[in-house]
Amino acid sequence: MLSGLTSFAEPWATFYSDHALVRTGVTFAHLGGLLLAGGLAVTNDRMVLRAGGGADAERPIRIQDLGAAHRHVITWLGVVIVSGLLLFLADLETYLTSWVYWTKMTMVVLLLGNGVLLRRAGQAVEGSPDLDKSWLHLRRRAMASLSLWLVITLMGTALINLS
Repeated sequence: MLSGLTSFAEPWATFYSDHALVRTGVTFAHLGGLLLAGGLAVTNDRMVLRAGGGADAERPIRIQDLGAAHRHVITWLGVVIVSGLLLFLADLETYLTSWVYWTKMTMVVLLLGNGVLLRRAGQAVEGSPDLDKSWLHLRRRAMASLSLWLVITLMGTALINLS
């Protein structure tokens, strides 16, 4: 199976390897997408964490901001996924055997799952009879999001140095 996958990816890997402009563009798309998706997510996570307890007037605004930003985060994560797949196909032999890569991919899956839960938690706050409990759940999802973005950044850095 590995040889079939390597054969499939070989034309792309050769093209990628032979063209500095392509390498630059794909890497920029990956890092730029991470910057935009992660930046928006972290900013909104911070706003959720910053909004106070009780009947804080900021809460409804934060929920609106969270919903609006989520669409953009998903869009930029799409760019990250496509560019990440191109980076993966450019160096299959390295990535397929790298524990760092697979740890990073596990964290990405956890981030995506947490994003779904974060969105649901935000929607639950809007109609919740127990606002404080719902908001606490949303805050936990935001903390998990922040943590996952940081771990993914760490693993991406480690991937460069440890693979």
